[in-house]
Amino acid sequence: MQKNIKKISGLVCLMFVLFCLIQCNNAPKLPAGDADNGGLFLPGGFEAVVVADSTGPARHIAVSDNGDIYVKMRSSEIGAGNLVLRDTNGDGKADSSVHFGDYFNEGDLSNCMRIHDGWLYFASELVVYRMKLTPGKMVPEGKMDTVFTEEDSRGSHWHITKPIAFDDKNHLYIPFGAPSNACQDLVRTPGGTPGFAGMDPCPELEDYAGIWQFPADKLNMTKKDGRKFATGIRSVVAMDWNKDDKNLYVAMHGRDDLNMLWPNMFSQWQSAVLPAEEFIRVKDGNNFGWPYSYYDQMQQKNVLAPEYGGDGKKPARDSTVQNPLIGFPAHWAPNDLLFYQGDQFPEHYRHGAFIAFHGSTNRSPYPQAGYFVAFVPFKDGQPSGDWEVFADGFAGVDPIVNTGDAKYRPMGLAMGPDGSIYISDSRKGKIWRIMYKGDKQNFGEEQLAAMEKRKANANIRTPDEVNDNLYKGKVMPGSQVYIKYCVSCHQYNGEGDGSRFPPIKNSDWVTGDRKKLINVVLNGLNEPVKVNGKNFNSIMPAHSFLKDEEIAQVLTYLRQHFNGQKDSVSAAEVKKLRGSSK
Repeated sequence: MQKNIKKISGLVCLMFVLFCLIQCNNAPKLPAGDADNGGLFLPGGFEAVVVADSTGPARHIAVSDNGDIYVKMRSSEIGAGNLVLRDTNGDGKADSSVHFGDYFNEGDLSNCMRIHDGWLYFASELVVYRMKLTPGKMVPEGKMDTVFTEEDSRGSHWHITKPIAFDDKNHLYIPFGAPSNACQDLVRTPGGTPGFAGMDPCPELEDYAGIWQFPADKLNMTKKDGRKFATGIRSVVAMDWNKDDKNLYVAMHGRDDLNMLWPNMFSQWQSAVLPAEEFIRVKDGNNFGWPYSYYDQMQQKNVLAPEYGGDGKKPARDSTVQNPLIGFPAHWAPNDLLFYQGDQFPEHYRHGAFIAFHGSTNRSPYPQAGYFVAFVPFKDGQPSGDWEVFADGFAGVDPIVNTGDAKYRPMGLAMGPDGSIYISDSRKGKIWRIMYKGDKQNFGEEQLAAMEKRKANANIRTPDEVNDNLYKGKVMPGSQVYIKYCVSCHQYNGEGDGSRFPPIKNSDWVTGDRKKLINVVLNGLNEPVKVNGKNFNSIMPAHSFLKDEEIAQVLTYLRQHFNGQKDSVSAAEVKKLRGSSK
C-alpha cells in the first residue's frame, strides 16, 4: 500500500513538472531588446526594442490579439489617416505596413485608436469612426461606420480631440474640451487679456468642459444622443476605463497663461509650474471645477481662479469640487493613460496606471518639462505609492529649451497580447515595445532606484525660480517681450511647435506687410492660415494690452533676430494702426 502511494505521488510530481514545461514552452517568446533600449532609460530587468523607427508623426495606438499595431496618424498619408504594422518573423521589428482609412484627418487634435469587441475605433477632430477587424487580416474589411459627429464646432480651435473609452455596461465615453482658457469672451477678446474676468455663469459648461456618456452600440450619434456624465474638466487626451474598480479615469490638461493674463498676481515661475495636470477618477455627476477653480499641487487644494476673484490662495467657491488623485506639475501634457492588465511585468505593475507625458510648450523662461512615461501603482482602487518614472530619454537632450529640440515625444500607449507595453512618438513616428526579462519575484527598490534619481533631471524636477531661468541676465527689451508673451507658442527658436503653432522664423507673415503684422498682434487671429506652405488652425490671442513701444520692440526683434531684416518697427506705426483698427 505504501509503495503504491509513493508511486502515485511520484507520478503526480512528474505530471506537474511536465505541465510546467509545457506551459513554459507555450509561453510566447519575447524578442531581443535593442542594445541601447532604443535610447530609453527603464527600470532594472526591462528591455525595449524599436518596432518602427519612422512611421511619420503618430498619435494614439492600439494592438490587436495577434500583435498587429494600429497607429493613428497625425495627418493623412496618401489619403489614409491610419497605419497598421506587423512583425512577420518574430524579431520584434515591424516588416510589413499598410495605410488605410480615407477620412479628413489633420492636426494634433485628431486622436483616438482603440479596439473594442472586434471593432477598430478611430477619430478625426470632429468625428468618431469604426471598422470591423477580421482575424488574420491587417486591414479592417468592410465599410467605415460613423459612430459620432460633433455638429457644434464653436470650440473648433480648442481642445476638441476625441479619445474614447468603454465601460462594462455598454457605454461609450467622449470628452469635449473647453473652447477657451478660462471662459473669457473670445469674440470680444480672443484668448483673454490681463485682468479680464471670465463669464459668470460660464455658458461653455453647457456643451463643453466635460465628459459625455453614450450608448456603445449606436451609430450616427450627435451630442443629443448622450448625456453629460461629469463637468469642470478643461481638456482630456488621456482616458481609460479601469476594469478592476470599474471606474473611468482621465489625466486632465490644466489651464495656461497665469502670468500673461494676470502679471500682477502670478510670476513667470508660478505660471511655469502651476496649475496641476490632474489625474482623476471620474464618477457620474462629478465636478472638477473648471473654469471657476483649479488645483494647486503645491498647496494641495482647489483654489479660486483669478478670472473669478481668486489670488492664488483663496479656496474654490464650490465645496463640491473633487480633488484629483494626484496633481502633477503644470504643462506636462498627459496624452495617454493605460491601466496595466497583463502578467508579463512584475506584480508591482499589476493594476497600476501608465501615463504618457507628451511634454510642455509653454514653460518659458524655464526648461520645457514632461517628455516621459510615468507609472502610478494601484491597490484596491487607490494609488498605493508615489508616482514613478517608468520610461525616460525620449527627448535626447536635457534641459529642453525649445519643444522642437526634443528628438521624440511620447504620445500613445497600448498593451500587447503578451503583456508588453507599446509607446508611440508624435514627432517621427517611432514606436517602442517595452518587455520585462528579469526575475519577477525579486523586483523591488533596487530595480527602481535609478529611475527615482531621474526625477532630478530638468525635464522632471520643479525648476528653481532663479537658477533655472534660461534667459537670466541675457535678454534685450524686444526679446524680453517675446519670451514673456510669445515663446509659449512660437518657441525660443521661433520654429513653433510643429503642429498647432506656426513658425515666425523665415516666415512671410513676419517679413511681409508690416501693417498686417501689427494688426495680428493688436487684434489676434481666429481663422485658418498657411505659413511656409503648412496649414495652422489655432487661435492667436489679441495682445492689444501691450504698450505701443512693447509691440514695436517685439516685432523689430522678430524681423531682425529670426528673419534677418534690417529695418525696425516704430511705436508710431503701432499707435496709428491701434487708433484705426477695429
